[in-house]
Amino acid sequence: MFIARVTGSLISTHKVASMRGQKLLLVEPLRVVEDDLSELKPTGRSFVVVDTVGAGTGAIVFCVQGSSARFTPETRELPIDAAIVGIIDSVSAHGKTVFDANARPGAPSQKEAER
Repeated sequence: MFIARVTGSLISTHKVASMRGQKLLLVEPLRVVEDDLSELKPTGRSFVVVDTVGAGTGAIVFCVQGSSARFTPETRELPIDAAIVGIIDSVSAHGKTVFDANARPGAPSQKEAER
């Protein structure tokens, strides 16, 4: 699993039949800044993922890759390599809160991110 920020969406008009109706999002993996545990920092990579939870742009999510991406009822029959399986409310490391969705100014609330 990995933590990521949803940075955008994809639209594909030509795809295999099983992928029709699937919401595709672009995510950028994040990592904890180890020096002071002050934030989640982008890694500079991007992934296309299938959204199984209704995440929105800007949401911090956790994703699975490989065969794990096909272990949900929604993705069992899909030819995918990565899926969002949760929206993150908070991240703590070494007893310190690194991310809190409710504390970020201007951040979409949990309910807004689920739309």
